[in-house]
Amino acid sequence: MPEWDIRREGRSWQGDEVWARYESTPEKTEMTDGKLYWTDEERLTMLGLLLENVGIDQAIRLGDPRVWREAIAELDEAQ
Repeated sequence: MPEWDIRREGRSWQGDEVWARYESTPEKTEMTDGKLYWTDEERLTMLGLLLENVGIDQAIRLGDPRVWREAIAELDEAQ
């Protein structure tokens, strides 16, 4: 897995990062049992790639903000 550089604002990949990111994508988009791709690792890779491109500020607008806050609070407690 790449070392993610996910920021608040989305960004384009630069230089060597472009092909490294592109080559980390699953071969093709497939769905099985109602989930995209075959493994959680493939799903997390695609999520990371998309988050780098769109940024956290856009991502948190998807879904219920209360759920995001609960997840962050739980992460803070675990650390």
